[in-house]
Amino acid sequence: MSAPPTATLPSYRVETWGCQMNVLDGERMAGQLEKRGFRAAAETEPPDVVILNTCSVREKAESKVYSALGVLGRRKQESPDLVIGVTGCVAQVGGDEILERAPWVDFVLGTGHVERVGQMVLDIRAERKRILSTDLPVDSPVYQFREISRGSQFQAYVTVIEGCSQFCTFCIVPFTRGRERSRRSAEIFEEIRHLVDDGYTEVTLLGQTVNAYRDPEDGTGFGDLLRRVAAIPGIRRLRFITSHPRFLDGSMTEAVAAGGVVAPYLHLPAQSGSDRILYRMKRRYTAAEYLDKVAGVRRALPDVAVSSDFIVGFPGESDEDFDATLHLLSEVRFANLFAFRYSARPGTAAARWGSETVVPDDVAADRLARLLDLQSAIQAEVNAGLVGRELEVLVEGRNKNGLPRGRTPCNRIAHVTGAKEGKAEPGSYLRVRITRGLPNSLLAETAA
Repeated sequence: MSAPPTATLPSYRVETWGCQMNVLDGERMAGQLEKRGFRAAAETEPPDVVILNTCSVREKAESKVYSALGVLGRRKQESPDLVIGVTGCVAQVGGDEILERAPWVDFVLGTGHVERVGQMVLDIRAERKRILSTDLPVDSPVYQFREISRGSQFQAYVTVIEGCSQFCTFCIVPFTRGRERSRRSAEIFEEIRHLVDDGYTEVTLLGQTVNAYRDPEDGTGFGDLLRRVAAIPGIRRLRFITSHPRFLDGSMTEAVAAGGVVAPYLHLPAQSGSDRILYRMKRRYTAAEYLDKVAGVRRALPDVAVSSDFIVGFPGESDEDFDATLHLLSEVRFANLFAFRYSARPGTAAARWGSETVVPDDVAADRLARLLDLQSAIQAEVNAGLVGRELEVLVEGRNKNGLPRGRTPCNRIAHVTGAKEGKAEPGSYLRVRITRGLPNSLLAETAA
């Protein structure tokens, strides 16, 4: 019997907000639905199933979810068979409230129940019922990785550890993702070999604190995992995010410095350059210790590109504390960074502190602007220093001018001229020479 025409299949849409972990969760849900006879809805098509895959890390995340649910509620009045689900971090921390405020929602699943989505949608379509499941798992994660519908045909995310046990005072992740739970390395290797067989050449290992990884069977750490993944035939580029400074050890440094397919790039969130603020954040390192970690990696691999995260306007942050952060930027000279104004996350320790510690909005906004201005100047200088270098670029697409756009091993965006017709399609690798360094990207030409 032939398969039914695609147009007759029920359709779905997964709307994802947030981090790479959420992106991968969205791909996992999409794959489960496709495995069970659904198809991705066209952009202008009203789907039969809508899943809001949510994030609660940033300010106003919940209001965005309820705004979207309001629109869906009106649609459900017109199409009663519409299945609506909410997953992700907002679902994890506010499941009961979602069902109370939006009674048209069919299911709310926490972050530990992604693998149930496909079958749950089938069950709800067969027999209408409302489902809430937000208990956090404690066992090693197990994924049906062959069912993932990935957004790229050559780049893939692979989760190696879920959750976080650090409990930084500003962060909600331990409450939305649970404690750290590492996958068995044998499963990770099996998934990556499966990806290679399907033509993927770049793999990014994921975890909220990826370098806290410990194999639940033999206890080996992240450095060993990097070396063993890098040895899998067919992998051309290996990345990982996000690392915590506490867990950056000699084994990990050696694995990064060994070269080969491991990208010379390290995302190492500092969050602040002030020891007093780092203590209040419960980061468990000092600015000097952070600098020592970076220096150790650069001794082993001088060309490594280091990026970071920073929070400005954290409760109690003084002018002197902020000046210390600017000093850290000047010392490290990051290749890139992500900076945000502090916003309180319900349930975190910092959200319970008194109002006397709150940094005024205008002060926090000014500090963020100053930090970004300094970083922009640093990036322009660092990128200008790459002029004349030859690097390999993985083409990801085209820029607005039609030029191939891709990423270097050090995770910088490069726009390439001189590529021959048909030789710069997405997924191809180009050898390029850097011709100009801009604050946020590089200009390059194909190398002879």
